[in-house]
Amino acid sequence: MEYEVIEEEGFKFIEAGEGETLILLHGLMGELSNWEPVLDHFKASYHVVVPILPIYELPILTLGVKSLSKYLHRFMKFKKLSQAVLIGNSLGGHVGLVFTVAHQEFVKALVLTGSSGLYENAFGGSFPRRESYDYIREKVEFTFYDPATATKELVDEVFKSVNDRSRVIRILALAKSAIRHNMNKELSRITIPVSLIWGKQDKITPPDVAIEFHELLPNSELNWVDKCGHAPMMERPTEFNAYLDKFLNRILLK
Repeated sequence: MEYEVIEEEGFKFIEAGEGETLILLHGLMGELSNWEPVLDHFKASYHVVVPILPIYELPILTLGVKSLSKYLHRFMKFKKLSQAVLIGNSLGGHVGLVFTVAHQEFVKALVLTGSSGLYENAFGGSFPRRESYDYIREKVEFTFYDPATATKELVDEVFKSVNDRSRVIRILALAKSAIRHNMNKELSRITIPVSLIWGKQDKITPPDVAIEFHELLPNSELNWVDKCGHAPMMERPTEFNAYLDKFLNRILLK
């Protein structure tokens, strides 16, 4: 990835461009490179920030969706960011939802793509064959409509994570936290504009999840990306960016 990771005051992040602020939130197994097509497209017109969520740094006893939301709050205060558009994939969307419920005054709009928060089909409760590279490759391929999107580099990174005992404990703790923190009863409190950009063939957070989010979020729109799985910004970046462009133009009155 061509972007430099900045380290300041205990925070790690990527930052590019000027204008209205877009904060991109990665998922549990997500890499910053997942957002590269979005960064490339929007940095000419927006201030784009990608914080690295401290999945492997926070104390294990407090690690969960809420602690990541609190981290995001500290980060935004440190960067003096307010009225930002939060854009989250998978766990990142869940963190954005929890943050917005607690601090809606900081958020101008929310974009969710393959977000957890209602229910999801992930790796499950364990990694029974985590030493098997082929097994992990199949699991990563399951994330996408086109298995070829699961590059060797991506599979290698996931394989490395799930074979590091410290990391896998944290991954499982966060996955369980996400399942426990069902937001069904909280979503009606989010009144800012929300755009749902969803893969029609998402097997992790299936289309029914997007429909339920759309029904529960009072000010939401639902956009489908065909021939696409759990990470539209990676698998169908042109379509994802077009939907996001249209939404931003509407809510920011550009």
